[in-house]
Amino acid sequence: MEEIGIVAVGGYNEMGRNMTAVVVGDEIVILDMGIRLDRVQIHEDAEIDRMHSLELIDMGAIPDDTIMRDINGTVKAIVCTHGHLDHIGAIPKLAHRYNAPIISTPYTTALIRGQIEEEKKFKVNNPLVALKAGDSYEITDSITVEFIPIPHSIVDSVIAVLHTPYGSVMYACDFKLDRAPTIGDSPNFSALKRLGRKGVLAMITETTNSSRSGKTPSETIAKEMLRDVLLGTEESHVGMIVSTFASHIARLNAIIEIAEEMGRIPVFMGRSMEKYLLAAHDLGFINLPKNVEIYGQRKDIDKALKKIMTEGKEKYLPVVTGHQGEPGSILVRISNGETPFQVESGDRVIFSANIIPSPMTRANRYALETKLRMRGARIYDDVHVSGHAYREDHWELLRMVQPVHVIPAHGDLAMHSAYIEMAEDAGYVLGETVHLLRNGEILYIEP
Repeated sequence: MEEIGIVAVGGYNEMGRNMTAVVVGDEIVILDMGIRLDRVQIHEDAEIDRMHSLELIDMGAIPDDTIMRDINGTVKAIVCTHGHLDHIGAIPKLAHRYNAPIISTPYTTALIRGQIEEEKKFKVNNPLVALKAGDSYEITDSITVEFIPIPHSIVDSVIAVLHTPYGSVMYACDFKLDRAPTIGDSPNFSALKRLGRKGVLAMITETTNSSRSGKTPSETIAKEMLRDVLLGTEESHVGMIVSTFASHIARLNAIIEIAEEMGRIPVFMGRSMEKYLLAAHDLGFINLPKNVEIYGQRKDIDKALKKIMTEGKEKYLPVVTGHQGEPGSILVRISNGETPFQVESGDRVIFSANIIPSPMTRANRYALETKLRMRGARIYDDVHVSGHAYREDHWELLRMVQPVHVIPAHGDLAMHSAYIEMAEDAGYVLGETVHLLRNGEILYIEP
């Protein structure tokens, strides 16, 4: 009897360093190759390009792919679902071990190319294949990958479906069922229902927010929350700083539009802001107005902050990295008084991001907010909606696709447990049709 193997390489014990391998006969497809951000004191502007992969594996920062040596078969492709570092961040460190193309959407491919170019330790020569959302690609005679467009907190995200002779394997890491995204398409429900009718052997799914009740609010809600905070005020002349994820192009676009309504010039600061924004602009995901300013280098950032102080805070809307309180980030440097920008009583700092749930980031963020408050800042936190599905979104996808087997991924044990409880409500049985995997384990499924 033929069977499909699901190898949990990384991301099954924790948030981050996502990597799964699907074994079909003697052919293997790797899904994602990410980094775990909180294991290296790394923020969006950090550099790990000089570190060795074994050092990063020992730190628990990237997937321990040494288990792949024990898997019979040849890796035929590396498929990445979107451009977040917890899904592509380990490519410069691990991809060269596999003689296989890296398949991803055009925006994700642009980010991967940038990472490979910045890598100092390893030479990554894997061919990069840009596959548009909605298209399919024949990996081998027996395996085809299909990309289904799905909203997330970064543009050009997809659910990847591997079509094999033994059935389809669906990889839904990460997604939200946003019917009104501000950039990009809403979920392709007709494609998902088609898969459900045809039959899905196994679905590997993220579990990040599986314990949160209800459904994830639309990105449209986040845009209105931002507009309310930035425009709904009688103190419109005060200094304002926004900090959000540099990769969240829809959110950055909303800030640009609101800055125009405010009559302020948007100023984006940070290496990652520059990288993500320009890549999105080059590929047509975002239009940058003529007055927008983008600075990636520290000396240029400090010069821009000095100009804002000189010409008047009321004329500019700085958008900076550092919402997690990452050491060395721009917002932390501002809070420490290490830049020309002086926070004065009544200035507003808007966090358009959640706190990543790890003890270190919580501590860093607490220190950051405390320092900003001591300088007189008014804090607006959690002006944000998640990019991850809540419990009822998970229920909806599960009922729509009706896979034979479900494997929770992308999360810790508590997240997996919450998902399994929900799946049991839908009739799945733990150990038979819903499976709890830990890093380093392999599940074999018979069609």
